[in-house]
Amino acid sequence: MSPLFDLDDAVRALRTGDPVLARLIERVGPCRFRTHKRATPFAALAQSITYQQLNGKAAGTIFGRFRALYRPKRFPTPDALIETPDTALRAAGLSRSKIAAMKDLAAKTKDGTVPSLARLRGMGDEEIVERLTAVRGIGPWTVEMLLMFRLGRPDILPVTDYGVRKGYSIAYRKRELPSPDDLRKRGERWRPYRSVAAWYLWRAVELAEGPNGGRG
Repeated sequence: MSPLFDLDDAVRALRTGDPVLARLIERVGPCRFRTHKRATPFAALAQSITYQQLNGKAAGTIFGRFRALYRPKRFPTPDALIETPDTALRAAGLSRSKIAAMKDLAAKTKDGTVPSLARLRGMGDEEIVERLTAVRGIGPWTVEMLLMFRLGRPDILPVTDYGVRKGYSIAYRKRELPSPDDLRKRGERWRPYRSVAAWYLWRAVELAEGPNGGRG
């Protein structure tokens, strides 16, 4: 799905505001930033928890086993997840810490801490980060990925993301990765399209290391 902002406007603004980023854009070509279609914030965050600290293939296998517990439904309700014995979730491959995080996510979805998608769309970025990081196992980076790739927010810069930091060091020919604070300061010139800048920095890693080096 296309994001809810004009990619052409974003690319033009970034080209004008930063000559180094303009050269990277020229090398990469058109921006193909896309949002992912997920049914609910609950489902998207449950997948994020599953994928933490695992490679994509292993995480995908575990997430498939988790979903299979609830067939023929495509995804469990919060109540169904809470009622699932930990032994069944462990057998699917989830660690004890991830089970605790998943059940906290389900409980906080039920009590409204995790808003519906319709409500999230009406909330500001910082408010969403504050609300969702109240869930066990959900940190700012996970929420930033939701903001970018589920909600299509244009001005998210995940300054702790390794790929974004690595892409910056490649594009700007720095020997060391920038600190999150340094990257945040540099990123001020990319407002209000920092999500698109991050997308191009991921592509810089792909250009240097091959197609498995980036994200999004």
